[in-house]
Amino acid sequence: MKIPALIMAGGKGKRMDLTIEKPLLEFLGKPLIDWVLKAVKAAKKISNAYVVTSPNTPMTTEKCAKEGWRIINTDGKGYHNDLKQAIVEGGFRGPVLIMPSDVPALTGKALDKIVSTHEKNRKDALAVFVPIQNREELGLSVSSTDEFQGVEYAVSGVNIIESRRILSEGKIETDAIVTDEIELLLNINTLKDLKIAEKIMGQELSKNSSHLT
Repeated sequence: MKIPALIMAGGKGKRMDLTIEKPLLEFLGKPLIDWVLKAVKAAKKISNAYVVTSPNTPMTTEKCAKEGWRIINTDGKGYHNDLKQAIVEGGFRGPVLIMPSDVPALTGKALDKIVSTHEKNRKDALAVFVPIQNREELGLSVSSTDEFQGVEYAVSGVNIIESRRILSEGKIETDAIVTDEIELLLNINTLKDLKIAEKIMGQELSKNSSHLT
């Protein structure tokens, strides 16, 4: 099973008060979005990938278009409105993998695992959650939460939704993955998050490099 992916890159990044578009914020020497695009390229269960931009992120649009990525440019009226607009304009009918552009530790292997889980369960949606305690222990912010089976979790921003369901009314039957894996733990909501994540991921990359030598 292969499904299309949407990389959401049209937000203002208001919480970070940036002078640069958030997807282009430097993380270990590369724009945040480049780390996510690398993961998408490595994934085996993604058919086509689209970068979802808006009037808030014109430089991101230009950069990704030059690199040959498919672009869906939305009106920039908020995350959920942009997502619905992207699904309509992309003409999607089945499941779509959705991710933010600020999860730099994401890997193709992690994305494939998420798609495989949805393939087995096949509910209307699959959300990926992180235990709040795990983010707090690392000093990371918890800006967005949701409840699953009576427990409050931090939202990773990575999920799968059946296109027909996001465009219709009524209750959406949702399954979830709860994980403390670093690939999904490090989403960047504040400048403090950025510094902490750079330190953690820098150590991981150094460790992996030493194992190869």
